[in-house]
Amino acid sequence: MSFTDALKQKRNVMRAVILRDMRSRFFNHGLGFIVQSLWPLAHMLIIISVNTFAGRAAPYGDSPLVFFGVGLVPTLAFMYISRFMSLSVILNINMLSFPIVKVTDILFARAFLEVIAGFITLLFVWIIFISLGLNPYPVDPTQAVFAYLATILLAVGVGSIIGVVTSFLPIFVTVYALFTIVVYISSGAVFVTPNLPDQIAIPLSYNPVVQCVEWMRVAYFEGYSDRLLDREYLLGFGLGSLFIGLTAERLSRRILFDS
Repeated sequence: MSFTDALKQKRNVMRAVILRDMRSRFFNHGLGFIVQSLWPLAHMLIIISVNTFAGRAAPYGDSPLVFFGVGLVPTLAFMYISRFMSLSVILNINMLSFPIVKVTDILFARAFLEVIAGFITLLFVWIIFISLGLNPYPVDPTQAVFAYLATILLAVGVGSIIGVVTSFLPIFVTVYALFTIVVYISSGAVFVTPNLPDQIAIPLSYNPVVQCVEWMRVAYFEGYSDRLLDREYLLGFGLGSLFIGLTAERLSRRILFDS
């Protein structure tokens, strides 16, 4: 088989997995996919509303809605992409009975859907903020885009590892769901990590999701401290996770197929 034919075959497999995933999870209709974007949006709006009505002022920027939204966007993007990738193999395990379908096809099909859902969520947030008369534009748009793309890389990398582990230990998807709560609490989405004492802030900075939040805030708010931001660490963590996930899937492919 030529390289071009192999690419076409892979494209057809991915398309089939994506369509099946959409129809099986979204009311047997493609338009139901929009619902997937409403979950993180509702999650975000609830957290923003709670913090706003509690009277918390924005440490940076002119609006607490924008400040908390900037921290929640990368945090929730990571949580939703990686978590649903961990569920994808279990939900589509029957497709592995076809030799042409690999675990990576299922994982990346789910990642593709979640990334698209994330962009739709961003569009909804943008429209809401504009309609409220808020300014959702970052000081450095290029860095904001890079921060979001780095978050996607991290989520896909971690999700690939968790997805492979879950294919052997289904209970691990529950363990990971509980773990994401810890990730969320320690991400700095609703507080300013650099303002904490070094004894707390430095250990928290080793959480790569904290790096996603810090990178996004540095891009959005002029004067925001970048003392904890380590872009190379975040990118290295994301690429390393993706490499480990792909390697683990390849090594476990024969075991999973035989089982």
